[in-house]
Amino acid sequence: MNKFEASSSSHFMQPFSLVIHGGAGTILKSDMTPELEKAYSQGLEMALNAGYSILENGGTAIDAIVTAIKVLEDNVLFNAGKGSVFTKKGVQEMDAAIMSGKDLAAGSIAGVRNVRNPIELAYEVMANSNHVFLSGKGANDFAIKQGLKLEPDEYFFSAFRYDQWKEIRDSDNYSLDHTHQDLAELMKDKKFGTVGAVACDQHGNIAAATSTGGMTNKKYGRIGDSPIIGAGTYANNKTCAISCTGHGEPFIRACAAHDVSAIMEYKGLSLEEAMKEVVHHKLISIDGIGGMIGVDAQGHTAMVFNSSGMYRAMKTSNGEKCIGIYKDELSCF
Repeated sequence: MNKFEASSSSHFMQPFSLVIHGGAGTILKSDMTPELEKAYSQGLEMALNAGYSILENGGTAIDAIVTAIKVLEDNVLFNAGKGSVFTKKGVQEMDAAIMSGKDLAAGSIAGVRNVRNPIELAYEVMANSNHVFLSGKGANDFAIKQGLKLEPDEYFFSAFRYDQWKEIRDSDNYSLDHTHQDLAELMKDKKFGTVGAVACDQHGNIAAATSTGGMTNKKYGRIGDSPIIGAGTYANNKTCAISCTGHGEPFIRACAAHDVSAIMEYKGLSLEEAMKEVVHHKLISIDGIGGMIGVDAQGHTAMVFNSSGMYRAMKTSNGEKCIGIYKDELSCF
């Protein structure tokens, strides 16, 4: 089917939708300048529109989420790709994952350096490696073999993240955050820098993907939930596609993304009901702060979080389009 046939027959196809996030945490209006707020909103909208246009033209959920996430990875405001934070050693180590709900195919990478768009590498692992999860130098070698675009260290340098790392690099502290504030503020004001996308396409297939630069000043090659299938990323056409953002360790322990799918499958709950059960009850019981976005194979969407904010946006073929940053504020067009 060519694009023209796909779009001309879309009237007979089912609803389609795209949801994206750019991280969650203590995101307060009082801490945000109008300029920064506008920049985040514009960044989300650019990614949303790029991914949604793929769906609108009959493209796959996989292509839509990769397209949306690449826009976020190329935006220095978000802790993924170009905007990735500094590790203890003063370098960027990036993680990403993608999963297809149609056939449960999945690809993940962790501890990758100098790859411009880590989500592309996760896709290559899924499509062309016969493996699910590659890490470190091996993942980088595979990126080179697949001809992915690499960038020098300077490409990933941003002054405000460097200054943030400089504040804590001589300590054992780490930060979950990409903030412009000083250290005292930093430790009470936690944001979890991750980007993610979930989509349902015109054919009823769903997919999820997540990409992150991890924690500032992280040591020992620490890996969070983002690239772990079932923890930070999961998709199954029978239930849902989920991308999480938050303090990774509790999300790993809760198998948070897969748990939403299991609750839908075994308890018969709706997408939003299952997400609320995990985010507002299961995660909170183990001090899990953050949130998640989801779609199901009927095109329903949900954005659920237990923190004071989550950078988020969604658009559906039913004409809904919403962008939000704070807990009780969602601008819909």
